[in-house]
Amino acid sequence: MVIGSNSNENVKELRKLVKSSRERREKGLYIVEGIKMFSEIPMEDIFEVYVCESAQEKYSDRLRGRYTVLADHVFKSVSDTETPQGIMALVQMKSYTLDSICAGDNPFVLIIERLQDPGNMGTIIRSAEAAGVSGIMLSQGCVDIYSPKVVRATMGSLFRVPVFVSSDLSIDIDKLKKKGVTVFGAHLNGDSMYNMNFTKPVAFLIGNEGKGLSEEIGEAADFLLKIPMQGKVESLNAAVSASIIAYEVLRQRI
Repeated sequence: MVIGSNSNENVKELRKLVKSSRERREKGLYIVEGIKMFSEIPMEDIFEVYVCESAQEKYSDRLRGRYTVLADHVFKSVSDTETPQGIMALVQMKSYTLDSICAGDNPFVLIIERLQDPGNMGTIIRSAEAAGVSGIMLSQGCVDIYSPKVVRATMGSLFRVPVFVSSDLSIDIDKLKKKGVTVFGAHLNGDSMYNMNFTKPVAFLIGNEGKGLSEEIGEAADFLLKIPMQGKVESLNAAVSASIIAYEVLRQRI
């Protein structure tokens, strides 16, 4: 059976999940599009799969379990991309705690405050996996990590990097300190990060794209650090900064 109407209830539900972070939170589901990312979804996290009619045969060897077929025009109306690849999945959100993002003998945590840009958030999550970050903590007010744009930008890392959304960043930073984690804040008034030791349990505060860290969260850092810069550049993109810091930690630890 092929769903050929945009007024179908399943199609309406898909459209809501694409557009509404509230809908995603209430249902505990989010959308993943594209064959590469679909292939990386843990099997146990897949709730439902949709394929467009013209791509059904093309993806027949990749489909796992049951799936629903949408007419091409219906699939396109739901898709968040300009040129849909013809496959999408509803994926169940994972729930993480503060303990789960700092697991292991030598935790390495990124703490993100009020980040708004989907591309930046996705890049940070992807770089975090590549650099061996143990987990990410987000403040309230950050962009929804399950929005289609963030999901695409993670290139699959979202399935593997623990991300915990804090209800009170100050309190949770204090809890990290009590676990023996040294907290560094990325700040223009900090000392060069190349003079610092990151081989022990560490966490790094990364602020909003335009305003940086709030005064309250900046003051919660044990130490302030900065990335040395040449020329007349005053600051770096938040995702670039987080990636550079993460790779300096990795360099010191390998």
